Amino acid sequence: MTPILGDPLFYMAAIPAVILVGLSKGGFGGAMALLGVPLIALVVPPVQAAAILLPILIVMDVVSLWAWRGYFDRRVLAIMLPGALVGITIGWMTAAVVTDGHVRLIVGVITLLFFLRWVRQKLFTGERAAPQKPVKGFFWGGVAGFTSFVAHAGGPPYQIYALPLKHDPRVYTGTSVVFFAVVNAVKLVPYFALGQFDATNLTASLVLSPLAPLATLAGVWVVKRMKPQVFYPFMYAMMLIISLKLIHDGVASLWDW
Repeated sequence: MTPILGDPLFYMAAIPAVILVGLSKGGFGGAMALLGVPLIALVVPPVQAAAILLPILIVMDVVSLWAWRGYFDRRVLAIMLPGALVGITIGWMTAAVVTDGHVRLIVGVITLLFFLRWVRQKLFTGERAAPQKPVKGFFWGGVAGFTSFVAHAGGPPYQIYALPLKHDPRVYTGTSVVFFAVVNAVKLVPYFALGQFDATNLTASLVLSPLAPLATLAGVWVVKRMKPQVFYPFMYAMMLIISLKLIHDGVASLWDW
């Protein structure tokens, strides 16, 4: 038995992390998935936490693809996925230079500004569905791919482009599920190349993976019963919480709090 699998503290951190990530993957577009790596990183190094979580994310993606089959926007995927592939490649090439703390701080600030922009629209100009913009979508797809590779933090950049489109919640969720299923599958290659999938990490992933389908299906059940009038304010509220969490974690990492 590897040391972490015999450590009760590992399970105290990893089990809640997998449940929160599963609920998020089931329909909340990554809103709570950002808590996964930080929770597991309480007991193992952050890079190892990300490596343990990635195979579990793949299991969740399979369940989500089945649960949300038929609900997706082809144009969003056609615009954003090429950018995501470029972003993953950049993340791979700069893995030794860019730190997790830098990424979290930058994404947190951008997400907070996006939330404040939404609040201003609600108060002063009203909300209208935004048009599809290929250049903008490619850019945010690239940012999502990069931050997903470095810190499993691709949700906020994806939401910055996708939420203003104001799709039906089922279409929004199904599209995000397909997007991140592709992103996570592609990430397997550079993670293998960087040597992150050793026997210890893969065994830990296997032990935790039975929780993945249950938590994911619970998230699907909740989202399929939410009305748009509830879904979108909830998602923006999650973005505010996530932005503050990312800013805190980024500052703490860079200043060694």
